[in-house]
Amino acid sequence: MAVIDKEPEIKPYEPLIEGNPSYGDFDESIGRLILSHAAHSKAWLKWLGILFMGVNLLLLSVGVLLWQGIGVWGNNQPVGWGFDIINFVWWIGIGHAGTLISAVLLLVRQQWRNSINRFAEAMTIFAVMCAGMYPLLHTGRPWVAYWLFPYPNILAMWPNFRSPLVWDVFAVSTYMTISILFWFMGLIPDFATIRDKASSMPMKKIYGLLAMGWRGSAKHWHRYEAAYIILAGISAPLVLSVHSIVSLDFAVSIVPGWNNTLFPPYFVAGAVFAGFAMVLTFAIPVRKIYKLDHLITDLHLDWMAKIMLTTGLIVFFGYLLEVYYAFYSGSEWEMFMTSNRFSGPYMVLFWSLWLFNGIIPQLLWFPKVRRNTTMLMIISFGISIGMWLERFVIIPMSLHRDFLPSSWGMYYPTIWDFGMFAGTIFFFVFMMFLFIRFLPFINIFEVKDLWLKMKHQGHVPAVAGKGGEEN
Repeated sequence: MAVIDKEPEIKPYEPLIEGNPSYGDFDESIGRLILSHAAHSKAWLKWLGILFMGVNLLLLSVGVLLWQGIGVWGNNQPVGWGFDIINFVWWIGIGHAGTLISAVLLLVRQQWRNSINRFAEAMTIFAVMCAGMYPLLHTGRPWVAYWLFPYPNILAMWPNFRSPLVWDVFAVSTYMTISILFWFMGLIPDFATIRDKASSMPMKKIYGLLAMGWRGSAKHWHRYEAAYIILAGISAPLVLSVHSIVSLDFAVSIVPGWNNTLFPPYFVAGAVFAGFAMVLTFAIPVRKIYKLDHLITDLHLDWMAKIMLTTGLIVFFGYLLEVYYAFYSGSEWEMFMTSNRFSGPYMVLFWSLWLFNGIIPQLLWFPKVRRNTTMLMIISFGISIGMWLERFVIIPMSLHRDFLPSSWGMYYPTIWDFGMFAGTIFFFVFMMFLFIRFLPFINIFEVKDLWLKMKHQGHVPAVAGKGGEEN
């Protein structure tokens, strides 16, 4: 009878926060990274200095580009799009995981997002900032980029709305705006926490200004939750729309290897694939360095690896379909394009793409691999390389041998191509370093809310944590 009366043991929240912390412990473990100078070692300052030098490399590359023109890049005929568009699409893809983790998982009430959504959102903003540089500079005249917007003017110089490049302007600018609003909205309660915990008057004033008068009243929480859900509902379709529109840059053309109706879903899956790989690339070392294993648990890593595996299978299936469609079409141009990828001058890059994005991610089928941080780090880094190679395969490899053999050529990036690409990577990591130092990169109030739900369901003992009595 005792067995019949015993309720089933349900543990939906228990693995998401390990140990038995108190509310004060959450403030201490996350807030100390902002309030305490001792929380960051001297190595942090050294790395910040190195990254700042890398940002100067970006400024130098952009300065040379503006002074001499885009001829300093390796773009030529027939490869009019090179590193600039490759890196644009790559950076946009990296930014997709933040929107998915923050907005989509919020709408479907997935509590495991709470520990990783904040720095995923930051990654989205910084990645879009890096991405936006490339099409702006690729125009050759960035100082007249305002012509891309339909502002009132007496000359009626309206942009060509039939061009997918104009669609990119509206898609990316909308994505950037909504991402910043969504990110800032989620930070307001945590700004108030830092304001109340800060000991110095300048920090109290700065974070108090950012908190916008937040008092934590019922009215504030009601309005906050309503606004947050509305922004999440607006952000969720952007996961599908933004990279679908970017894919139409290629799909609406007649270039073999581009005019493919598969591109929109294939690009979206690839963006989520690359985005989660970058989130893991940052989450694993951060949880290790700042001892946050109890908040970013092995279960978080396991579920992110499962999403990577799922989207990776979709991407790999897209690779197979590209080959099938090329030969099934009967078009000699499509068949030559595929054969050129298999055995042409860039064949090493093509087969490396299949290795990094198709073969190696299959290791994620095994639970031991998904919970091994070293293996996850290697696989995630390999996926980031593979997704960059995918863009190289799609763009220069489809262009360098087009319809006329007389115009065939090779694409070779210059030192300034590599300089700007390396510079954007330095800029991205530099901004993440500053973000970790000055803003709470784990959502304090959402983690507390999750802990409260765990207690109400009886999955944790109602005793004081290591920080003393509960607050």
